[in-house]
Formats: sequence, structure tokens, C-alpha cells
Amino acid sequence: MQSSRSAIVIGAGIVGLATARALALRGFSVKVFERSDRAVGASIRNFGMIWPIGQPGGKMYDRAIRSREIWSALSQKADFWSEPAGSLHVAYHPDEWLVLQELAEIFRKEGRPVQLLDKASVTAASPAVVPNGLLGGLYSRDELIVDPREAIAALPGWLSCQLKVEFCWGKCVSYISDQTVYIGNEEEHQADLIFICNGADFETLYPEIYSKKPVTKCKLQMMRLASQPTDWRIGPALCGGLSLTHYNSFKAAASLPLLKQRYAEEMAAYLEWGIHVMMSQNGRGELTVGDSHEYGLTHDPFDKEFINRMILDYLRTFVQVKDWSVIQTWNGIYTKLTDGEPDLFFSPEPYVYVINGVGGAGMTLSFGLAEELVEGL
Repeated sequence: MQSSRSAIVIGAGIVGLATARALALRGFSVKVFERSDRAVGASIRNFGMIWPIGQPGGKMYDRAIRSREIWSALSQKADFWSEPAGSLHVAYHPDEWLVLQELAEIFRKEGRPVQLLDKASVTAASPAVVPNGLLGGLYSRDELIVDPREAIAALPGWLSCQLKVEFCWGKCVSYISDQTVYIGNEEEHQADLIFICNGADFETLYPEIYSKKPVTKCKLQMMRLASQPTDWRIGPALCGGLSLTHYNSFKAAASLPLLKQRYAEEMAAYLEWGIHVMMSQNGRGELTVGDSHEYGLTHDPFDKEFINRMILDYLRTFVQVKDWSVIQTWNGIYTKLTDGEPDLFFSPEPYVYVINGVGGAGMTLSFGLAEELVEGL
């Protein structure tokens, strides 16, 4: 029996897919409109890390864990690869090691499954970690890895078959009025609720409202290294000390400001370009490496070779791999809020809702966030 309630979702990236799923599970008949023939934006241009360790304790961490549960279940149902690899932050300087020790204590009190590892335990957990100068590491069991290109491509088919979500590809929404979505001037689609999940394309709908919101855009550069020989695996996703300056959850460490001060003195160029270096591995053995962060409403479309070189130079200080061949480079752009809020949710007109601004945490938070917002309505 067809639902008496209808919803339209604009955008087939991870936020749009998560919103479509949440609506369908609440009994809505859902249509998704995507301007491209497939999702090609920030949702496929990331590490594929579902990353609870980066979220502060409480609501945000719980949201990340809920998203992880959904990702894990969907990887089996929709038949795409995933690995509960966990994460490993490594320390080569006493100030990095002190921050990790402080975080281990804080995270344990919050109930997170973390372990502080000595040098021998780190190298046992990952053959990819450089042992020379290693002081130890912080391992977290929470993190899940997917290949975002495979996962985002597989989810529409599953949503269509299992939840009867209808996908309308190559349909660019021109404007919205009175619960009606217009494709050009001729094609119209009505719904009880409309959700706009258009990511970095936020100027295309309600630009006059967005011009007053605390939003900008972030451009990041990433690379993919060749599939490693002899089925060699790195184990957990790996992070260097610079990553300690990036995630909100790490701000809880009392000694973090001193670490940041040293980086400002010794690695100013890395901070200038927002570089922190991480590596994950997909099911084919390829290594995803990044990234940098440039902020502004308009970005040039070209990669900066020196940024990629800086990323690889820093990566080599804590990672050793079998094959360093770079097989792909790219950049991605996502919406970033400038007021420190974790997401942007507002209604520009009755029954129309905007979900945006999850920043670089879309893979980590979108499924949990969408469930919360849809249930709240």
C-alpha cells in the first residue's frame, strides 16, 4: 500500500541518502532529485572513515556511533565493502605522547573503547607504522572504513529496491514554491515535505538566505596510492600528530595548546594550508591519503602539487608502505560552518527544510543526524 505522506529530497550525496532512508523508514513515499547522473561531490571524495573518535562526548559521539551501526548494517545489506578497522594515532614527540595519554584517560571515562599502546604494541597492531622514534599510540575500536565511491554508488540501488525510494537522476531543481519542486519551467513535483541536501551547491536554492548564514566552503586535496602487493594490510586507519589539532574531541586534552604552539613554530606551512595527515585502506588494498583545508566561497579548480608533496613528506615520517605509487589525486569541496556549530538545519518556507553544513564529518554523522531530524518533525 502506498504511503499517504510524500517527501522530496534534493541531493544524492550522503546527507541526501541518509535523509531519504530516514524518511522512508518513517513511512514516507520518497523521491530523490540529483542534478548529476550520479553522486560525484564530496561524498565520494573522502577517506571513507566513519570516525567517532573525532566527535566530542555526548550527543555528537552518540550520533556518530549510531551512524556507524547503520553503515555496518547497510554494508551487508547493500553488498559493499566495509572494515571495522579502528584507528591508531601515533606519537613521536613527548608533547604528542602527553596529549594521547590525556585523551586516553578522558575517553575511557566517557566509556569509549580505547587503549594506550606502547611502541611494541603499536608496531604489532600495524606493520605500516615507522618504529624509529616511536613513543606509542592511542588505539580506538570505534572506527569503520568503507570505500566511499563504492558505498555511495551502491546505496541508491538498495534504497530503491528495499525502501521504494525513487531516484530522479540528471534533474536540476530550479526553484521551490508552495511545496512544489520545479525542474525548469515545465516540470513540477509536489510533496508534503521537501528536504534540501545540496552540500556545496548551496547558492542554487534560497541564496538570499544563505548569504546571511555563517557558511563558507572548504577545499581539500587527497591522493590514492596503489593497491599494496601480497594482500598487505595496514590494520587500523593511521593518523600522525598533526591530526590531534584537527578534531573537536581532542580539544579536551589540557596540553594540546602547547602542542599547537610547537607546531606553529616548527610546521607553520602545514598549519597555513590546514594539513593534517591520515591514511586508510580500502578492500582492494589501495591507500587513501590526505588532506589539506583551504577556506573561502570560491576556489580554483586546480590541485597544488606542493600540498600533495607536503602531505606525502609528513606521511613518510610515521608510515612505511610497500608501494608508494600515486595512482590518483583529486580535490573535494564541502560546506563549512564558521560559527562552530556541527550542522545547519532551517526551514526557508513552510514544509521545506535545509540540512547542510556537516563539514568534513558527513560520512560520520549523516545517518544519525537524519534520523534525529526526521523523528523530530
